[in-house]
Amino acid sequence: MPDFFYKATDAAGEPIEGALSAANRAEAYRIVRGRGLQPVSVRESTGGSVQPKTLAHGEALPRLTGAQLLYFTEELAELLEAGLQLDGALRVIAERQEKSGVRLVAARLRQSVRSGSGFSEALRDCGGTFDPLYCNLVAAAEAGGALPQILKRQCAQLELVEDLRSRVLSSLLYPSIVFASAIVLLFVFLTFLVPQLSSLLGKTGQKLPFVTLALIWVSEFCAQWWWAIIAAIGLCSVGIRSALHTPKGRAWWHRASLALPVVGPVLRARFFAEMLQTLSTLVSNGVTLLHGINLLMAATGNIYLQGLLAKIVAMVGEGTSLASALRRAGFFPPVLVDILAVGEQTGDIANALARAARRYDRELTSRIGHLTTLIQPAVILLVAGFVGIIAYSMIAGILTSVSSLRGGIR
Repeated sequence: MPDFFYKATDAAGEPIEGALSAANRAEAYRIVRGRGLQPVSVRESTGGSVQPKTLAHGEALPRLTGAQLLYFTEELAELLEAGLQLDGALRVIAERQEKSGVRLVAARLRQSVRSGSGFSEALRDCGGTFDPLYCNLVAAAEAGGALPQILKRQCAQLELVEDLRSRVLSSLLYPSIVFASAIVLLFVFLTFLVPQLSSLLGKTGQKLPFVTLALIWVSEFCAQWWWAIIAAIGLCSVGIRSALHTPKGRAWWHRASLALPVVGPVLRARFFAEMLQTLSTLVSNGVTLLHGINLLMAATGNIYLQGLLAKIVAMVGEGTSLASALRRAGFFPPVLVDILAVGEQTGDIANALARAARRYDRELTSRIGHLTTLIQPAVILLVAGFVGIIAYSMIAGILTSVSSLRGGIR
């Protein structure tokens, strides 16, 4: 009877490793679950010693596009829901007739899984296609036996991201054309027209309005120091990027982004919807609430939100109810806290989490609609403001000079 090396978590979410003897991997999984543990991965040992197998990778895998990643996730979720095991589902995707990176990724994942790796571990070994959030959510699904449900939730999230990207791009198309035209027009004004206007108005000897003088000064400064302006913009961009890659800078930006006008509410609604739906799925599949929050914390990419979840884990671990912990954290809306408090009182926390998730799904859709609606007029108003200021400055100088000349003639 072969030996197997397993990694699992106990009821408190603590990692446990060990070895056992079983006829096959399926029986090994049943034995681990029978010990009251949540299996993460089960691998057959090699050479009689309990060591996990390593997988030698060949050619580099292509990075899947957003549409390909959505297709792969949706196809895998449907196959698993139809009753196929993970190995069989990956085989079906890998044997598709069309040639694409999806086939190569599915084949690599199947190879890793057949070698004994957990699915989340196999995803992490596929380059940059699967981000940490995706991999950690799959790890949570493996622990809770809810892989199809989590994958379907991930499909909804990927569809939302793709829809948002396409809507933002379509909303920015017309403003981008207007903005590019305005930049060209501004360059023509400052390079050709303003110097000629400055020379013409200077011959009149009249005192020009402040806005016209400011425009002439900007034109002369840009003409003389254009290289310094470009260098300053480049240095500022590099400096900001470097600062945001430091731990303190990243932590500051992750918190500040949640407070940004228009964008901040979208990010918060997205986090609430993901958190509630994931917790609902995990709790419904037998994962303890504390373990579920721990897994969710590992799947959250925002450092500030990770800190909040860590505080909630500590409070729930001490016996505080989830609603009370969220209320004490101070970040979560009172409506959300009230919904979960009712669920805890009735003993149906999973359904309460699902109801709250549907509420914030609707709110997220509404806020994304507001965001894409505001982008186009905001860019157009910004361009119109710049062009209007330049036009007003030029016309004010011309009118002042013409008025002075008329006065001199009289």
